[in-house]
Amino acid sequence: MTWRRPLAAVRDALRGQRARENDLRNLVSNLPYEGLEKGKQPNRYFPGNAIKTTKYTLLLFIPMNLFEQFHRLANLYFVGLAILNFVPVVNAFQPEVALIPICVILSLTALKNAWEDFRRYKSDRKLNNTPCFIYSRREKEFMERRWKDLRVGDFVKIVCNEIVPADLLLLHTSDPKGVCLIETANLDGETNLKQRRVVSGLCISDPEFEPESFNSIVVCEKPNINLNHFKCYVEDPDKEKVGAGLESLLLRGCTVRNTDHAVGFVVYAGHETKSMLNNNGPRYKRSKLERKLNIDVIFCVILLLVMCLIGAVGHSLWLQALPTVPPYLVPQSTGQLDSPALSGFYMFFTMIILLQVLIPISLYVSIELVKIVQIFLITNDVDLYDEETDSRMQCKALNITEDLGQIEYIFSDKTGTLTENKMVFRRCSIMGTEYPHKENAIRLTVLDEPESEEEVIFNQRPQPSRTGWSLDPEDTNPKDNQHPPCSRHKGRVSGNAQRDVAFSSPLETEVIPDRKLLQQISGAECSGRQLIDPYLDFFLALAICNTVVVSMATASRRRVSWLPHHRHTNNPLDTMSSLVKRAGSFCHTFTSGQRKPMQKRYRSEDSVVEEDINPPLKIETTENTNELQTRSPRATSDNLSYEAESPDEAALVYAANAYGFTLLARTPDSVTVRLPSGEDLVFEVLDTLAFDSNRKRMSVLVRHPITRECVLYTKGADYAIMELLGTPYAEHLSGSQKNIAADTQHHLDCYAKEGLRTLCITKKVVSDKVYESWSLNRQRAQAAIENREELLVETALQLETNLSLLGATGIEDRLQENVPDTIVALREAGIQVWVLTGDKPETAVNISYACRLLEEEDLVINMSCKNKLICTSILDSTLEEVRRYGEDPRNVDTTPDISLVIDGRTLAMVLSSDLQDRFVDLAKRCRSVLCCRVTPLQKSSVVKLVREKLKVMTLAVGDGANDVNMIQAADIGIGISGQEGMQAVMASDFAISHFKHLKKLLLVHGHWCHTRLANMIIYFFYKNVAYVNLLFWYQFYCGFSGTAMIDYWLMIFFNLFFTSVPPVMFGIMDKDISAEMLMGVPELYRTGQGRGEYNPKTFWVSILDAFYQSLVCFFIPYLAYQDSDIDVFTFGTPLNTISLFTILLHLSIEIKTWTLVHWVVMLGSVALYFIVTLAYSAICITCNPPSNPYWILQSQMADPMFYLVCIITTVVALLPRYVFHVLRNSIAPSPLMQARHLDRLDPSSRDQWIKEWRSFRGGGHVKRSRLSTPPSPTLETPVDIYPQSPTASDIAEDDFALNVITNYQRPEHTRNKDVLAS
Repeated sequence: MTWRRPLAAVRDALRGQRARENDLRNLVSNLPYEGLEKGKQPNRYFPGNAIKTTKYTLLLFIPMNLFEQFHRLANLYFVGLAILNFVPVVNAFQPEVALIPICVILSLTALKNAWEDFRRYKSDRKLNNTPCFIYSRREKEFMERRWKDLRVGDFVKIVCNEIVPADLLLLHTSDPKGVCLIETANLDGETNLKQRRVVSGLCISDPEFEPESFNSIVVCEKPNINLNHFKCYVEDPDKEKVGAGLESLLLRGCTVRNTDHAVGFVVYAGHETKSMLNNNGPRYKRSKLERKLNIDVIFCVILLLVMCLIGAVGHSLWLQALPTVPPYLVPQSTGQLDSPALSGFYMFFTMIILLQVLIPISLYVSIELVKIVQIFLITNDVDLYDEETDSRMQCKALNITEDLGQIEYIFSDKTGTLTENKMVFRRCSIMGTEYPHKENAIRLTVLDEPESEEEVIFNQRPQPSRTGWSLDPEDTNPKDNQHPPCSRHKGRVSGNAQRDVAFSSPLETEVIPDRKLLQQISGAECSGRQLIDPYLDFFLALAICNTVVVSMATASRRRVSWLPHHRHTNNPLDTMSSLVKRAGSFCHTFTSGQRKPMQKRYRSEDSVVEEDINPPLKIETTENTNELQTRSPRATSDNLSYEAESPDEAALVYAANAYGFTLLARTPDSVTVRLPSGEDLVFEVLDTLAFDSNRKRMSVLVRHPITRECVLYTKGADYAIMELLGTPYAEHLSGSQKNIAADTQHHLDCYAKEGLRTLCITKKVVSDKVYESWSLNRQRAQAAIENREELLVETALQLETNLSLLGATGIEDRLQENVPDTIVALREAGIQVWVLTGDKPETAVNISYACRLLEEEDLVINMSCKNKLICTSILDSTLEEVRRYGEDPRNVDTTPDISLVIDGRTLAMVLSSDLQDRFVDLAKRCRSVLCCRVTPLQKSSVVKLVREKLKVMTLAVGDGANDVNMIQAADIGIGISGQEGMQAVMASDFAISHFKHLKKLLLVHGHWCHTRLANMIIYFFYKNVAYVNLLFWYQFYCGFSGTAMIDYWLMIFFNLFFTSVPPVMFGIMDKDISAEMLMGVPELYRTGQGRGEYNPKTFWVSILDAFYQSLVCFFIPYLAYQDSDIDVFTFGTPLNTISLFTILLHLSIEIKTWTLVHWVVMLGSVALYFIVTLAYSAICITCNPPSNPYWILQSQMADPMFYLVCIITTVVALLPRYVFHVLRNSIAPSPLMQARHLDRLDPSSRDQWIKEWRSFRGGGHVKRSRLSTPPSPTLETPVDIYPQSPTASDIAEDDFALNVITNYQRPEHTRNKDVLAS
């Protein structure tokens, strides 16, 4: 290595810092500079690919770890006292002895940190030494290297099932179309395959990519944590720029799937990769109880200073009161004694050393130990385990378990959190005509039968049955159409076969076509109108307008298990077994959603045949339809697997497939769709306008293979689509068919009132001239670095105008299991539940009634305003009315159940600074709040507002990436590991599988964790104060000289061994109430809310009790041994023994549930005390000179006075607490005490009492105002979901809506309703 001048090194370092901080980076290939020294490398300023997540090094571990531990003020405090004890004029103990407690604590913590860091070191080393292929100019081929050898500017080759080692710009793939399929499970938990394509304009058609021929400059943005955005362009030597984005970026940690190999250019390496920038390590939050603990520690410090000040003043006064100089006072070298004031000053520090145990040094370590065991118990609770996904409860924040017992507000997402996120195609409207899909509703009713029956049917051998849904009149018998046994058997088998693919359960994939719509499509085909028929365009839009990846269902994805983030592995035997079972079962089961051809008919009016795809993804148009007719109709669904990024897209693709519009293949440049006639159409994809939260829609621009027209298919939310409509579709139609938009909107409203998720489908024909002009603007926007997102949205808005409406869809997202019961239990527990969703109000309200967020008797306030002035007026009037109702003397004994429904636009107004307080005041008076059409940013703003204004404990629960901000804004964030990846889980403090698990997590584990830790902390303070005060009272009889009547070693052992395990056991295992009682009576959870078990009252009561007990424990032995000739240690030994018995028996009074472990720990502590003290008294004759503790305890145990004093003192000390407990539990028992009495009953009697109590409570009369019940919405009668308020209508017509509804007739959320309503 050549020597460099210091100035040059500094200059080079500054250049490197500027290069890394620049907003844009210019990257070139490293190949021309291969073999040169680092100073001549063009990309030398950017970090390499080696990572280091360890915190320490071998040489610096001790100083760095000590520096880290000294950030905890308690450690710094005790180290300072230990050092102070080495000063002769103030020392109270033998200096070496004073070091033992703090050294033990620091050593244990250091060992734990060292072990954790060593594990990180092994993980880093394994990752850095992972092999990869890097191109070498000398060898003219890709050579095997290690990940840590990668640098920015290298060319890397990744083969199938390999992990991407760095962030790569994709330049070449083995696919002729330049497509690379990846799996991002390590980043966001999504197992669905995603497409990445090479940078457009490069030579990707060559069979072999030559990295040496790449002489362009890659200009990209500075590294950032955003996984969903990437700005870059490639500039060739001719200064032509080609834009590239996320679609061409392979992120570190992704896995290449179903692609032989791919070649990429390293743009970010090591700690600058997006995955490493997002790796923030474990989350750290301070719990509410910990914040209270720190305040009480300050009170203890103040108490310690007061006691030390009393000792210092007392010592000074004692010296002044001495008539002569006693012989035991040693003068200085000058022969003079220190003045009383100076001696008092020294004694102040001596007293601090003597009474230092008043600050509980072992409390912090005990709390960490208890929390670790609590987390272990929670994660291993079998009731929180999900067998279907083989996942259990996850705890990521290790220090806030007790906060689970103090939650007052819950903010929940709806889709995927309250619902299953399994989208089921229910109904559709095409050209103003509604198609209810009655047959599909029958199938869904069959799937809703009880689980026990499903198990019986699944284990039976399937019987041969008819294998299709026909439109023939003779097939209309219901018993021939339902086929429950076969459909249920198939549902179970298919679910197992495709368990690795999200959104692929039989519930989602099988759709029974509507007979009327099927006839309409068949008629369009027979009449030759397929090129202009809107019905065919509708289903083409469903099949094309999405990002669904088509792959082979039989293609196994091998999981690599060495990466720590991987959670599952695929066993080849299991895969083969599932395939064999699936193949066998398909011989006997029918295919819902696929029409099998009848043997004697083809393309009749009453049936549509389904063609086979066997098995390649690249499919040519088949000419011999008769040959297709003879193939197995099951082949399509078996050989194709649809992998969607959202369940809505999957549901629409499966719906199109049910009508014969089968999505066969998708590449970046084309989409292949098979029509019901068997003809394959290959659409050239001109551009894709991706979905974003502002536009609320996505579009795909394709060139029709027959008409050669540029067609834009768009799908999106109804309110986002309706305002973009131009002339109605098919202007040549006349009469009532011109009211397509109005009829479709009516159908959309009715779908929403039934709780269905709605989407509008449109089409637009774009002329070639308009497309060419628009394409140039689009390319400029894609090549831009600054404001790229804004420019891309602007180009999308330019094209998405004057759309022609084709129709709309209604998709159902069913509630998860036991969601209504969970919400009711949480509400009974005193927790206010808010639901924040992006759905439209009608859909959200329907789901809210189904999950019992809203009740039939509720007063529902609906706020929807278009301007702030009206919003302010309505907010004030509503708040005044609610206040007046609560202040009315006639409503003293009534319970107004008020609920608030507010949309996103109005929410944005009330979140402004001048309306925040009024909105919070109104919301806190509501039992539940439903926010509709809200954005992710609004979700987090609502959580922050409520938490900061009301000073309450908040919990947010969600399952998707749009819930991350809300989860992180709450005191506790809970992620649900659903079907939309693991982004919410990765950002959360706790992770669960289903919303129902929230009930036991909060009501049981939350209550236990909070109660146990609170009582343990209170006991710790009591124990230390009671013991230290014995030394303080003795100072009044020893001239405040800082002398102790207990041997120093025994004092250290008392807190370190004799009384350390019982409180930890108390914090881990104490169970005040059984889980069954806590689940059956949710109101018991309220005891932990607000100030909870650990509050100033309980703290100061325990401190006063400790003072009383210390007085009794000191003065009764003092009076008993008064005027005797015992020495100081003989007097201190009974005090130490009495203190042990008193402290342990005090804990025995507080323990609620005794087990064998409790008995072993308590008796073991007593036995350990006597064994160690007897051994110490017999062996350590000169362990603590000049004192001599020899045979002291042995002599005491031979004296009957010792036993009498111990018994009387302990009884007198504990008598007040025991009497207080007895009187309180007898005269005015708390709810917890009443629950403990019920817990002592046998389980059957206890359950019967809970049942009767709940029925009695539910039958109580509650006075409520009532209005007339609005009519139930139907498809025939278009009505608003809420009756309009006359006052609101008089003020501002359509500018706002404020509706108060009581006794609202809850819409039925059942499958049968769809059948009957249609």
